[in-house]
Amino acid sequence: MSDLRISAFDFHLPPELIAQEPPALRGQSRMLTLDRASRAMRDVRFADLPSLLVPGDLLVLNNSRVIPARLYALRTTIRDRQAPTARVEVLLTEPTAAHTWRALVRPGRKVAIGEKLIFPSSTGEVVLEAEVAARGERGERVLRFSPVNDFYLALEQIGHIPLPPYIHREDEPRDRERYQTVFARERGSVAAPTAGLHFTPQILEALAKREVEIAYVTLHVGLGTFAPLRVERVNQIHLHCERYELSAETATALNRARREGRRIVAVGTTVVRTLEAVALAAGDDAIKPTAGTTDIFIAPGFEFRLVRALLTNFHLPQSSLLMLVSAFAGREYTLSAYRHAVEQQYRFFSYGDCMFIA
Repeated sequence: MSDLRISAFDFHLPPELIAQEPPALRGQSRMLTLDRASRAMRDVRFADLPSLLVPGDLLVLNNSRVIPARLYALRTTIRDRQAPTARVEVLLTEPTAAHTWRALVRPGRKVAIGEKLIFPSSTGEVVLEAEVAARGERGERVLRFSPVNDFYLALEQIGHIPLPPYIHREDEPRDRERYQTVFARERGSVAAPTAGLHFTPQILEALAKREVEIAYVTLHVGLGTFAPLRVERVNQIHLHCERYELSAETATALNRARREGRRIVAVGTTVVRTLEAVALAAGDDAIKPTAGTTDIFIAPGFEFRLVRALLTNFHLPQSSLLMLVSAFAGREYTLSAYRHAVEQQYRFFSYGDCMFIA
């Protein structure tokens, strides 16, 4: 693994280029194409993607669905559990057991183990209740919820879409649809696999007509994707674990594509991490259907085993995701592409534009 300083992955980004809203129409984003062999760059549109793929390519998408994981709760005292005392923001990050979730609580300094949180609806009806079961660092808590008939239905009733911290506005009703891919199925992410946000049913249909094979993996995006790196060197980085699942159908498609020498195209860094994690686990053997967690970290020096092309959004300076892209395309080439994107005023991050690297 590279011993470069994290500062080697910095670039200047004017704040006004950080997209605060989705494009007016899904699928209308700009796209920067990179050719790793020639080092060429081209400014095109995302709608041109089908023409950049060839019959037989295997396009892999992440079908994880974002849950409305940002909640507002009322604290109650331990002595008198029926007396609400203060309002706190709760961001669910991942389930740990039945009815139990890790969460970030803000302000969390005084939220103690044993304290009860109640989650009311806009009419005051208590929809969920939870007890603080454990305490972690930087506002993290483990919450044990009282059982309800349908926990996810309760989240839909009272939860908010957890927009990233660099989007400086409250979530709106339209974010429920726009901060979600059109192929989202498996509930569990607290951040969108944003490279997939550009796809429309029409573009998926155009890809199928071009005889591009499509397969799906599930990786539930956690808050680690936004966590600041608190070390100085790349080889000191350790990422949070994220849950993934690879179906028998997708394992078969991957093995067949690899055997036939066809190109595997990853849509997003979450797909890259999933595919390369299962490839590492398989070694020289065939890829098998599997589910588990991965903390795989990909930086310059990493040897890619499956992914041969990548569609990805533009990422934060000095982030693990920018390091992954740099591992795939080369650090200097990647940073030069980012400088070009800034000069051409591409829109950055979750609701922004994208790049296709082949």
